[in-house]
Amino acid sequence: MSTSIAYREAIRQAVAALQRGERTLARRWATRAIELEPQSEEGWLLLAAVGSPRASVSYLNRALRINPHSQRAHRGLAWAVQRLPKETPTPQSPSQPPPRATVTARAIPLPEPRPQRRIWASLVVALLAVLMLWTVRPLLPAALKAGEPMAHALAQVFASPTPTPTATPTLTPTATATFTPTPTFTATATPTATATSTPTDTPTETPTPLPTATFTPLPTTAPPTNTPVPQVQLPPNVEKGECWIDVDLTNQRTYAYEGKKLIHAFVVSTGVWQHPTVTGQYHIYVKYVAADMAGPGYYLPNVPYVMYFYRGYGLHGTYWHNNFGVPMSHGCVNLTIDDAHWLFDWASVGTLVNIHY
Repeated sequence: MSTSIAYREAIRQAVAALQRGERTLARRWATRAIELEPQSEEGWLLLAAVGSPRASVSYLNRALRINPHSQRAHRGLAWAVQRLPKETPTPQSPSQPPPRATVTARAIPLPEPRPQRRIWASLVVALLAVLMLWTVRPLLPAALKAGEPMAHALAQVFASPTPTPTATPTLTPTATATFTPTPTFTATATPTATATSTPTDTPTETPTPLPTATFTPLPTTAPPTNTPVPQVQLPPNVEKGECWIDVDLTNQRTYAYEGKKLIHAFVVSTGVWQHPTVTGQYHIYVKYVAADMAGPGYYLPNVPYVMYFYRGYGLHGTYWHNNFGVPMSHGCVNLTIDDAHWLFDWASVGTLVNIHY
C-alpha cells in the first residue's frame, strides 16, 4: 500500500472514530496519519480535536505553520485557548540546571527570554487569540462545507461547550520552544515526528534513520522486578483514555497509563543528587531511534530510543550500566533497552510526562 493511500485510510478511520465518540481510537489513527505525512494539516487537526488543552494548542500551531490560511485551524486554536485552565503549574527545576546532552543537529537554540518579556508575550498571545475568535466567526459557514465528514467531525468537537475564558488569559502552551539545549549533542537518527507548541522554525529535511545500529548491554545483574503499584491520580487536563507517562523519582519507577489504566511499569534510574531530574509536567517534543550524547566527562554513542521532554532531559535506553532502581544518570530517565524500545513505540510526540517524588 502506498503512503498516500495508507494516509487517506488513516484519516478516514480517525474521522469515523471521532464521529462515533471513540477518542482513543481516533487519536491512534491520527497519530498514524502524521507519521505517514507530517506536512499535511488534517492529521494535526484531528489530533488536536482529541488532545488535552495544552496539547491541542501545540497541534493546531503545527497545522497553522503548514497552512496559515486554514480556517479550521484558526477556529480550533480559539477553541483550544478557551479550554486552557486559569493557572498553569510552574515546573520545579534545580536552581542551576545541570549540564545535559541535548540536540543541536537540527534545532536552532533560542535565547532565554527575560521574565518581563515572557509576561508581555503571554498577554499579547491571549489577546490575539480572543481577537482571532471574533474575526473568524463570520467565516465559519464557508469553511465548513456541506458533505465533508472531516469538517463536520471537527466542527462538533471545536464547537463543544467550554468554560468561559477570562478577558486576558495568562496561559501559554506547555513545552514551548523557549527552552534552549545546553550541552553539545549530535543526533544520528530521524525523529519519528516533530511538533512544537508555538510557531517556530523547525527542520524540514527528512534524513534516514539508522536501522543497522546495534546496542550491546553489559552482562550484569537484571533489574529488580518488585515494582510497586501506585495509587494513580489523573493529572490535570488528561482526558479519559489518553496516553501519559508517570515517573516516580522516590521509588525509581516509570509507568505507562491510558487514562487511569496502568499499561506497563518499568524499573528505571534517574538523576543523582548532583544532577537531579527535573520535576513537573512536560510533553515529549522529539524522538530519535539512536543518538550520540556528550557532556562533561562522558561521551555515549548511539544511545537507543531517545525521547526528549524538556531541554536535554529525556527517556532513553541504557547499555552502559544495569544498576536500575538506583539513581545513576545526569538527569535523564534511564531504562533497559527492551523497556525503552516498548515505550518508544507506545508514546508519541506530545505525550505528557509527569515527574514527581
